Amino acid sequence: MFTILPLMLLVGIYMGKRSIGELPIFDFLVVLTLGSVVGADIADPNINHVHTIGAIISIAILQKIIVRWKIRNRTIGRLLTFEPTLVVHNGKFLVENMKKINYSIDNVLQMLRQKDVFHVADVQLAFIESNGELSVKLISPKEHVRTEHVLTNVPESGIEIPVILEGNLYVDALEYQGLNEAWLRQKLLQEKIANVHDVFYASINSQNELHISLKTEQSNSVPIYH
Repeated sequence: MFTILPLMLLVGIYMGKRSIGELPIFDFLVVLTLGSVVGADIADPNINHVHTIGAIISIAILQKIIVRWKIRNRTIGRLLTFEPTLVVHNGKFLVENMKKINYSIDNVLQMLRQKDVFHVADVQLAFIESNGELSVKLISPKEHVRTEHVLTNVPESGIEIPVILEGNLYVDALEYQGLNEAWLRQKLLQEKIANVHDVFYASINSQNELHISLKTEQSNSVPIYH
């Protein structure tokens, strides 16, 4: 067990936060190991239950020791727990950060919609947390709308329609809005973008306003560690 567990830990870290899900990586491995030990005992009646009990107790003690180390030692805590990853900054997707954690634009867009965010331009900061969940900080005007829209008459803003995803242009999405490829390319040229393949994400809203996020977007935001 003490030989396999470090290997499983390294594999879990390599797989990343997306694969692990909501559990911290070491807790995930503890649950997996406990399940394997108990499953082996149930599957093979010839296994001595004393050995199984000893293994379960050892795993529980090891888990407690690791938790105490994580609390007392910041370095160990950061090693065994994924750091938050910034994926959207001031309405722009950070492509390199998304690649590091194996998240696609479809994953992030879906998670934004689950947070009731339908306009990427409204996002000031969006983080993928250590448990794989998305945390979103909207720009100030939109935050006020979100908290006060029940008491005030806020105009309907509709949803964004993606027209470019990872350099691929979707003409049917433009036609749905009564637009065409020539209109889009003209808008891109106004932003000094000559090649559609340089665009990571582009969308239009109900007012036909274009929002663009390039593949080369960089973040100058303050690093956040948990």
